[in-house]
Amino acid sequence: MGHGPAVKLGKDNASAYKTRLGIWMFFLYTAVYAGFVAINAIKPSLMQKIFMGQTLAITYGFGLLIFALVLAVIYNMLCCSAESRMNK
Repeated sequence: MGHGPAVKLGKDNASAYKTRLGIWMFFLYTAVYAGFVAINAIKPSLMQKIFMGQTLAITYGFGLLIFALVLAVIYNMLCCSAESRMNK
């Protein structure tokens, strides 16, 4: 009772662009996350400082979550745009 895909899938001309974009965004997020880890490893007392009403650790942590969501939305928008432009 194998079910195949709902639509016929063809060649995705935007796959190289999407791959490069995804790798670039991965390294961007990794650099921002590495900053969080570096602060915790080098000077953990800095994470106790109050920033925007919370400790820097909480603010930075929520910032990482929000940044990941923003990157995901940007990635989706750019990929959809590239697919519609390149897969005509």
